[in-house]
Amino acid sequence: MAKTLFILNDPPYGTERTYNALRLAGSLSKRDGEQVKVFLIGDAASGAKAGQKVPQGYYSVEVMLLGVAKRGGEIGVCGTCMDARGVTDGELSESSRRSSLDQLTEWTRWADKVLVF
Repeated sequence: MAKTLFILNDPPYGTERTYNALRLAGSLSKRDGEQVKVFLIGDAASGAKAGQKVPQGYYSVEVMLLGVAKRGGEIGVCGTCMDARGVTDGELSESSRRSSLDQLTEWTRWADKVLVF
């Protein structure tokens, strides 16, 4: 079983890094023999906020994260980064959970591949 960790740093909108990372994470999570974990750190932490409203025709990071989670992927959000951005645990989408640098360390040790966006 291949194990891939995605570490996202960029804000959910304004660049295409998060979008492209989640496209790849979603594609991998659909394949047999693949395990995917996504860790949102820095400005990416705000991408896990529930209730995102984006214009029709644009991607929703919340929906993309949910797609990965529905296929068995895990989504962790840096708690320190959440606090710095005023995102509370209750504001996280159903697919995401508050996490820590210790969890990121464990996931990094778990992974065969670590992709940083």
